[in-house]
Parts: sequence; structure tokens; C-alpha cells
Amino acid sequence: MAYYSPKEIVEVVNNTAKAKQQTGRRKTFVLAILGGAYIAMGGLLALVVGGGLPEMAQSNPGLQKFLFGAVFPLGLILCAVAGAELFTGNTAYFVPSVLSKRMSIKIPFKNWLYVYSGNFVGAIFVALFFAYFTDIFSQSPWLDSVIGVAVKKTSAPFYKVFLKGIACNWMVALAMWQAYAAKDIASKILGIWFPIMAFVAMGFEHCVANMFFIPTAIFYGADITWSEFVVNNLIPATLGNIAGGAFLVGAIYWYVYEKK
Repeated sequence: MAYYSPKEIVEVVNNTAKAKQQTGRRKTFVLAILGGAYIAMGGLLALVVGGGLPEMAQSNPGLQKFLFGAVFPLGLILCAVAGAELFTGNTAYFVPSVLSKRMSIKIPFKNWLYVYSGNFVGAIFVALFFAYFTDIFSQSPWLDSVIGVAVKKTSAPFYKVFLKGIACNWMVALAMWQAYAAKDIASKILGIWFPIMAFVAMGFEHCVANMFFIPTAIFYGADITWSEFVVNNLIPATLGNIAGGAFLVGAIYWYVYEKK
């Protein structure tokens, strides 16, 4: 068989969670920095491509959103194939092992703390050094796009960002589930691409991606404070991402394939 069955995927995920548990804190943090940087690179590419199409955004907004989403999966593909730690995927991996009582609930929380912090460092690094210091977005239409994306993300009510966070990580965790189902790189890329393209095109909220999008806009002078970034977007997006990954993917597939 060229791919793992849904039941076998849960077994692969359990082995992945065990491997993550055994990885040292320093190495986990370094891999998390890479994960945040890779997702930020995907976001940077999406802004360069999608943000450079203002006429299309007016005349054919669906196609512009598709193109924005079509290139963003670069980040998760790098995480899955090259190797990196990503908070959003990790919200799902540990759940079957915890619910089956093979692993203490303290393990995922420790992992999430190190990985979330590392992702933030990596995303900010790319935002500052490669998106801001290079002046890559200093001119229109890119500057308008960068600021417009961030303003929209920080202006939505808490519950909307939270719900979009749930939907986002449902897609992200499923993308990684499909990546684990694949036995070759081309299949992994294909399995990742569709769900990630979809959540971006639909405008859902990914906390690690937002660690890049919104700080980049702040560096370029957007009328957004760091506290507004954290309170209005990062907190509800993170909580939604946890709910989407842990419950809609990790817990459900545990119930179907592992619960006695």
C-alpha cells in the first residue's frame, strides 16, 4: 500500500508524539524557531504574490485569495519534509496518547510552551530581518496589503477570531495527518497543499502565521499596538487553534480508532 490507512495514521502519530517527548528541550526550541521561520517564509511569499495583485483583488477577489493561499503552504511543507516543530500541528499529535493514558497530560503542555515560544522567535526573526529590513514591502501595493491584512486581523471580535482559529487548525492538523499518511515526498506535499491553501483562501486564523503578518505590519508603521496584536488576535487565534487541533482531529480520531 502506498499510504497508511486512517487507523494506521493514528499509530504513526502516536509514535511521532513519543519521539517529540524524547527530544530535548533545547533541540525542541531550535526546531520550533525553524518552524516559526518556515511559516513566516510562506507568509512572506503569499504577501509578495497575493499582495501584488490589487486590481485582481477588486475585479476577481476569489482568484486573488486563491493565489495568496496557493503559495502559503511552502511553510508547512518545509516543516513536514525538512523537519521542524510547529505549535498548531502539535496540538493534535499528543491527544490520542494522552486519552489512551500512555502519556501524561503534562507532556503536551510542556511541548506546547517551548514550541509556541520558539515559533514566535522564528516568525519575528523573519518579519524583522527579511520582511522589514529588506524593504520588500516598502512600496505600494505591497505596503497597503501588509497593513490591510494586519488591520483586518486585529479588528475582528474575539469570537470571530476564535472560530476562525478552530476552522484553521482543523485544516492544518488534517494536512499533517495526510502528510503522515504518505510514504513519499510528493504525496506529502500534495496532502499538505490542499488543506493549507483552503484555510488561507477562506481567511481563517493561524496563530503562528499571525506572529509574522501582524508584527511585519507593526514594523512598517501600522496603527496597531503590540497589546492589540496579542489581545485582539493572538490569544483568540491560539485558543481556537488548540480547540481545532486537539478536539476536531486528535480526540475524534482517537475515539474512532483507539477508544476501547
